Order: sequence, then structure tokens, then C-alpha cells
Amino acid sequence: MAASAHTTPIPATLSADKTRSEAKVLTDLVAHANLDDAQRARMAAQGAELVRRIRAEAKPSLMEQFLAEYGLSTREGVALMCALMLTGRVLDEGQGSIAGTLRGAVKRLGEPVIRTAVSRAMKELGRQFVLGETIEKALSRARGQEAKGFTYSYDMLGEAAMTAEDAARYAKAYSDAIGSIAAACDKGSVEANPGISIKLSALHPRYEVAQEARVMAELVPVVRDLARKARAADMGFNIDAEEQDRLVLSLKVIGAVLADPELAGWNGFGVVVQAYGKRAGLAIDWLYALASDLDRRIMVRLVKGAYWDTEMKLAQVEGLEDFPLFTTKTATDVSYIANARKLFEYGDRIYPQFATHNAHSVAAILDIAGDVPFEFQRLHGMGERLHDIVLKDTKGRCRIYAPVGAHRDLLAYLVRRLLENGANSSFVNQIVDDAVPPEAIAADPFDALATATAPAGLAAPKDIFGEARVNAKGFDLSDEETLARIEAARAVDALPEAGPIVAGSASGTAVEVLNPASGEVIGKVVEADAATVAAALDAAAVWAAPVAERAAVLRKAADLYERDFGLIFAALAREAGKNLRDAVGELREAVDFLRYYANQAEAAGDHDPRGVITAISPWNFPFAIFTGQIAAALATGNAVLAKPAEQTPIIAAIAVRLLHEAGVPQSALQLLPGQGGVVGAALTSDARVKGVVFTGSTDTAFLIRKSMVEHLDPGAPLIAETGGLNAMVVDSTALPEQAVRDIVASAFQSAGQRCSALRCLYVQEDVAPHLKTMIKGAMNELSLGDPWSLTTDVGPVIDEEARADISAYVAAAEAKGTLLHQLAQPNEGTFVPPAMIEV
Repeated sequence: MAASAHTTPIPATLSADKTRSEAKVLTDLVAHANLDDAQRARMAAQGAELVRRIRAEAKPSLMEQFLAEYGLSTREGVALMCALMLTGRVLDEGQGSIAGTLRGAVKRLGEPVIRTAVSRAMKELGRQFVLGETIEKALSRARGQEAKGFTYSYDMLGEAAMTAEDAARYAKAYSDAIGSIAAACDKGSVEANPGISIKLSALHPRYEVAQEARVMAELVPVVRDLARKARAADMGFNIDAEEQDRLVLSLKVIGAVLADPELAGWNGFGVVVQAYGKRAGLAIDWLYALASDLDRRIMVRLVKGAYWDTEMKLAQVEGLEDFPLFTTKTATDVSYIANARKLFEYGDRIYPQFATHNAHSVAAILDIAGDVPFEFQRLHGMGERLHDIVLKDTKGRCRIYAPVGAHRDLLAYLVRRLLENGANSSFVNQIVDDAVPPEAIAADPFDALATATAPAGLAAPKDIFGEARVNAKGFDLSDEETLARIEAARAVDALPEAGPIVAGSASGTAVEVLNPASGEVIGKVVEADAATVAAALDAAAVWAAPVAERAAVLRKAADLYERDFGLIFAALAREAGKNLRDAVGELREAVDFLRYYANQAEAAGDHDPRGVITAISPWNFPFAIFTGQIAAALATGNAVLAKPAEQTPIIAAIAVRLLHEAGVPQSALQLLPGQGGVVGAALTSDARVKGVVFTGSTDTAFLIRKSMVEHLDPGAPLIAETGGLNAMVVDSTALPEQAVRDIVASAFQSAGQRCSALRCLYVQEDVAPHLKTMIKGAMNELSLGDPWSLTTDVGPVIDEEARADISAYVAAAEAKGTLLHQLAQPNEGTFVPPAMIEV
């Protein structure tokens, strides 16, 4: 039975505010916190007193001692922590490398000290951060803290599922754990009983917005059944927070599960909200509205967040408008307090849970709590002294978030904890440093907000290239508003027709252009004949404008490319078989080429151009490589005769028209679509051509070189980028989930039609069986189909000739018994299902 649909719509602002101005969000948060000077001073004083008591009343934990001595503020600390995570030899031997730093530390401290530090940490980290290797051991070990008044929320270690088998295994682990924890749920209430925390990404192999329909159909019933089992035991059941691009999807799953009538009357359903996200307050507002609409009472655990570095880097790489997270720890602390107040205001429907190791945050919560019931939470192995004091003083409730699992599953979790707590700005790090005054550790974040600065080197996504150039504009494909904007923009009735765009007369033969995904006719192209090529050569003239003018025109062309993204995405999908993610990447690369070569030319200054340049581009990157070849030649003042691949003339025509619109003279840039034997042969054998840029097969490159030797000036360069076989080596130190994710993406993204695609995988023998099984499972999760659909991972290969060649190779492997795995063949289009072959 499917879960009932909930009636609380997710507001558009949850998408829009993802990259909203940090200053505006903070202004709203400060206003909502509504703290006067006296209250803020009182919070800071109480926080400082907590710091003094922590230092006076208890000894530091092993991890706190370790972080104090080898914190992330030192190169030695970074090197030691990296050593903890490597079982093999550190390969980077250069100056300033981890290996070099470790050698320096050995010289200074002595090898026995280093060996002792690493060995000691390796032995204790597992016990420090993992309550037990099994839930039964964890429950047994928990009894000591439970006797002191603590309770627990158990977390089964593991990362995102890569395969259906992974997801099923995690679901069973959660279900079994709930069954075991149920026996300890004898305290009379959800608040007093132990609970469990689950990760949605561990329960579905494709937990992403692009696969929303699958997620709602397949994941919701699994989570619902786990929630029903938790309800039967009257235990807490928390949905852990994940990356920001999954926030709205997570809320949809949460809404669908909580709407289950069988969960009515149960107060144990919980959600984790990350205060470092700009949308934390909006998420809490929505959860309150949902609980009200469904007449439920839920738990909300407010945390600060654990994926900051990854989230910030992804925002830069993807060219987002702004960061989805706050850029400073101070801003996160302000957000935490403001949203804590909001949770207390919503106390009629929400049971607030505050996960923090920060004395000021604790003091602030105690100050504003009033008579609303709540609980503190801490991580197993962290913040013991602070929470011991608070539990003793307040007679309140504190829950310990306790990972459970084998130490082999600890790595990814451990990395997050070290990054969170190893920085010199971390409370856990500072608390054991007597040189830092208590008043500094528990300083008022509201007071510090005006002077808080982002970490050095953290550039906004559009500014990652500094003054050199603006980063190409990205498209957040996890954002519903962005997806709707793309869908509207690419809904063109018909693609423009293509043909020669020359300064002289043109003639040729019209042929149909086909969609490789369906075989339908999507347009026509007039392929240039020999007379048209000759006329274009006659009309070609160098771009005799100052370099600054040429650079400005190329930058304008980049802006026009971004303006017409809808038409470009439509052409890339229908003509080249590109799915939306690949189309976004191709547009952004083309824009980067234009701006990059504009800058390079300006830096080089005015020079005489070579003359006429032939540019022959491939079909696998028919927009990006096509543009890159042209931009480099135009930036330096040359005349360009561009021959696109026979299969992709329409996208090339779009590019040339936009370049002309930007101001490139027609005599300096002419388009000559057509057959290689006619157009390509003529453009590489005319003495007026002063250079050739080519991307394609090695065999064709040799033919071009031979023709150039026979007909062109000996000084004419051939710039050729040709094919090859790319290999990856995976040894036993690799995290299998990360390796498999990258293997599948590199091998099958763009239907494997990248020059950079993974072709040969070499795997250490003792880990090969497990890795092969995981790869097969991850391959099974790929979606083949129309690249127009957001759900499609693998589109068609470019044409029937390519399909036949690759299919013959796979068939030969199957005949030899070396075909290890292959997906099913779609019913139409030039598809080659992903295959794994033993070599």
C-alpha cells in the first residue's frame, strides 16, 4: 500500500532561498532571535563559566587530547590524520607533501613518538567513535551511561547505497536494530526511550532529485515500514540530514511517510535540520506546518552540519549563484540560536532536540528554553564533560548519538568527525587549549557577526577564477524552479536548419538530421559542395581588429551562449543525444573557452595572425570543442573555416550564428558542414590554409598530416587531439563506494563517448570480487533512454555506424565468454547498453 499523500505543499522559497544572499538571511535570523544586549551578555557569561567548569572538573577525553596535540591547524596534524586513513604508502613525495611533512615530524619528534601517536590513535579511534560493532554490543555498553541518566539514539554505520543489494542490506540492518532496541524501550515514553537514526540515502541506490519518481515509489514504503516498527516499540525514529541538493526531496519523503495513518498518535517521528544551511528556518517552518496539518507531534534535532567543505566546493564547481551554506562558523552559531528559538516557539507540535558540543550554544538554549520540554544531544566520544555538567545541573535529558558497526565502515564517518572537530576554531579543539580564555571560547556570535570573515581563499562560485574571468553560469539540476525554467526554455517547436554560413555564395545537398535516441527526423542540413568550400577560402579574411576588441566580442558571445541556453540544450539533446547534465556541462565548457581565450589573447597582446585556420571538430563534444577550436583561433586574429562533424551540424550552426551576432565578421568565421571526403579534404589540402586544429580519430589525424605535408607550408601547425584508452587502478586502500561511483560515471556518462572515458579498470586481486559485484549492481541502477528526460543516465551513441561497431565488439566478447555483465537493449534508437568485459 502506498503512503498517503500529504497536504502540506513545500514552499517555492525552499528552492529560491538555497542561494539567497547570506547577509539577508542573517538579518532575518538576528531579527527572529530577538535578543537584547543584557540577554546576550548573560548567555556569554554562562557559556564562559561552563568552559571554566569543564576545564576544572574533568580530564580531557582521548580524542580531545589527540586533537589538541595534532590539530588540523598544523601541517603535522593534517599529515597524521591522513596517515590514519591510509593503509598503503603515501605516494605524494614532493616538497610540502603529506609524506614530506611526516618525515619532518619524524625528524623533529622522533620516529617512536610518531609511531606511538598513530598506533595509539588507530587502536582507540574505533572505540572512541563507535559504541559497538553490533547493536547488541552497543546496547550492552550503553548501560553505563544510561545509569547516569543519559539515553541513546543509535546510528548504523554506512554510507549511501550504491546498489539495490546495498539498500536491502541497510534496510535489514535498520529493521534488525529496531527489533533489538525495542527490548530496551521500557522507560514509558519516546523521550526517555532509546531511538534510532536512519539515512535515506542508505535505503535507496538512486536517492537524488533526477530519480524522484522512483524514490517516492520505492523508498517511501521502506521508510514507512521502519517507522511503523519503531512506533510499535514507542522509540524515537530520526531521519538524518544529508546534502543540500537533497533537502526538498527529503522533505517530500518525510511528508509522505508521516502522512501514514498508522503513525497517528505517535510522537517519535523525528527530523534532523542543519543550522549551517540558509534554509534551516524554512525547513523548520514547513515541518511545523506539516505536523499541524497531520495533527502530529514530531521531534526536530537541530545540528550545525557535517558536510561544509564538500558543499562549498560543489557550489563552486557547479557555478551556483551563491553558496547554500553560511560561509562562517559565526553565522552558523547565530543561525543555531535563532532556529533554537523557533523550535521553542513551535513547542506545541515539535519536541526540540539540540545536538551541540559548544558551551555558548548550550548556555543560549538554557536561557531561552522557558518551560518547553527539550533535550540536549552529543556524539558518542565527543563533548562528554560539557554534557555531564549540564545533565547534573539541570536534571534535564541528554541523548547520545552513537554509531554502531564494524570498524571497516568507520572511515567516512571518522573523516567528518575529524574535519568538524580538528579545526582550530572548533570548540572541542579549543576547550583543551588553556591559552584560549573561556570568554573567547564562549564569545557572543551575534557580537562577532559584523567582523566575521569567510575562510581565506573561499571565493564565491562565480569568482573562483579570481580577476581572470567570470565562472560559467551553472544550473542547479536539483532545484525545481531551475528545472522548470530549463523545460520552458528548451521547448522550441523546431531546431533551426543548418547549412554553409559563408561570406560568399553557397550550394550543396540537403540531407536529413536524425535524433539518435529515436531515429526521428529533427531537421535538415545543406552539406557544402566543393564550389562552396572554394568560395569560402576565397572570401576568408583575418580579423583585423585590435586584440581588446576581439576579446570583448568573444566575451559577448559567451553571454549570448548563456542567454540562449534553452535552444542549445534542445539541440544537444535531439541532435547529439546529450542528457541534461551533459548538456549543462557542455554549455559551461564552451562559455569557459570563450572567456579563457579572450583573456589569453589580451595577455599576449597584439601579434600578426597566422592567417586561415581550418577547425575540424568531433560529434562527442559538438558545442564545447567546436567553440574551443574557433575561440582560440579567433582570439589571435585568424580567419577560421569550421567543419563540424557530419552528425552534429545544427548545434554548430547555432554557435556560429551567436558568434556572428556578438560581432565576429563573417569573413573571419565561416561554417562548412559536410562530408569529410569533400569539405575536410579540401580544407586540409589548400596552400592558403596556415594551420589545422583537429579533434577525432588517430587514423584521420594521420590522413590530415599526410595531406598537409603534401600541400601546405611546412610551418603550418597541426594541433591534433586524438583517441586513446584511459585506465584506472583501484587498490585495497580505496573506499569501494567512492571507486564504484566514479568508475560507473567515467565509463558510461555520455554513453561512454568521451575521450576521457574510462576504458580499462585494473583492480587489486583480493578486492576484485567485491568490487565487480558492486559495479554490476551500480550498472543495474542506470537508466537508459531518451536524453530529454531528467531521469536518463545513458543516452544513445551517435549513429548506427557507431552502434554497430561497439555492439560487434561486445558480441565478440560474449562469444569468448568474457562478457561479465550488460544491461538490456532499449527498443529504439542507436543505444549500446553499458557492458563490463574481462580482458
